[in-house]
Amino acid sequence: MATGLIRRAISRVHSSPAAKLVVARAHASEAKAHQSESKQQPNIKSFQIYRWSPDNPGKPELKEYKIDLKECGPMVLDALIKIKNEIDPSLTFRRSCREGICGSCAMNIDGCNGLACLTKIDSGAESTITPLPHMFVIKDLVVDMTNFYNQYKSIEPWLKRKTEPPTPGKEIPQSKSDRAKLDGMYECILCACCSTSCPSYWWNPESYLGPAALLHANRWIMDSRDEYTQERLDAVNDEFKLYRCHTILNCSRACPKGLNPGKHIQNIKRLELAS
Repeated sequence: MATGLIRRAISRVHSSPAAKLVVARAHASEAKAHQSESKQQPNIKSFQIYRWSPDNPGKPELKEYKIDLKECGPMVLDALIKIKNEIDPSLTFRRSCREGICGSCAMNIDGCNGLACLTKIDSGAESTITPLPHMFVIKDLVVDMTNFYNQYKSIEPWLKRKTEPPTPGKEIPQSKSDRAKLDGMYECILCACCSTSCPSYWWNPESYLGPAALLHANRWIMDSRDEYTQERLDAVNDEFKLYRCHTILNCSRACPKGLNPGKHIQNIKRLELAS
């Protein structure tokens, strides 16, 4: 109302620099008032989070937490950290780098596997966060990765040679074109988002190697410096280890690094046919 009175008073006075200054100040004060009002209004969002503890071995449940997004960072991991620090210290989840490099914070967010540190908080009123699907839960959002890592270990993810390097004690040379063949594979961070989104892996987790392990198998098969290519192909040439992949391609949609495990599994199958 005060602003309106000032404007009406000034409109009756001859336009002058002093009058324009008063109008400018009136507009500025009005804008500040709107900003302060918007800051005071909280932006509340509800998170339904999976909870289960071995200390209380009952049925798992979804527990609701409400936070003000104006006092929280933009990512799902920021919300989880805020809930743990300010509301419920018993909430358990893995996290480390917060940069999409370590793969620790992999979980299912609103029905899609992803990294909490790379997933922006959805603008909707509610979000549901659960562990990676079809994995044994240790506590809350922490799953048992033992079987996943054992499968990765089984493909022997290291350079294997039958001969000495051309120059003893030095690196093994590789052309730029051969090095480029590894792109799209070496970037995998072993977060398990791909494998736990795969129905074939859900059905055969003990025998099917899964998208992540097979992607790494292809990474070493395609490495020009490795001299155990045929042995690696023979090791995965199995009805369950390799051929449980039915190219559903959930893995490619779920990968937070934008990789395409299905494409590399198909490459292994082509090499098996040619060998």
